[in-house]
Amino acid sequence: MSKLDLYGVEYNPREADMCGDVRAGFPSPAEDTPHERLDLLKLLIRHPAATFYFRVSGVSMVDDDFDEGDIIVVDRSLEPDDGRVAVCFVDGEFTLKRIRRDKDCIWLVPANKRFAPIRVTADNEFAVWGVVTYVIKKV
Repeated sequence: MSKLDLYGVEYNPREADMCGDVRAGFPSPAEDTPHERLDLLKLLIRHPAATFYFRVSGVSMVDDDFDEGDIIVVDRSLEPDDGRVAVCFVDGEFTLKRIRRDKDCIWLVPANKRFAPIRVTADNEFAVWGVVTYVIKKV
């Protein structure tokens, strides 16, 4: 879907000019012309039919840089390996936590010392809904 910008130039809101790398240290002169077109959806989504977005609510994952209001990109087709951050469904509620596998249970570990890990056993209604692949932040 193309639109016109303020200058009457046609653009696709999913794409933007990729101008190259930028140093986060001593500045260097940037080139005036873009190097390539960047399609944000192609960059953020590997499996379109299995990808969903959530808005982060709460502060249990702030020490892993998941802040309230951030948008997370969640891929349901990925394996929920040990140590991955995932959206999990536990006893009727969704939660964002890091997965830790133990021999007799799974731990859902927050990234904020004010919150306790959640121990998940066979007695819980539990599913890993999807694995977080990206976080989109407003700066």
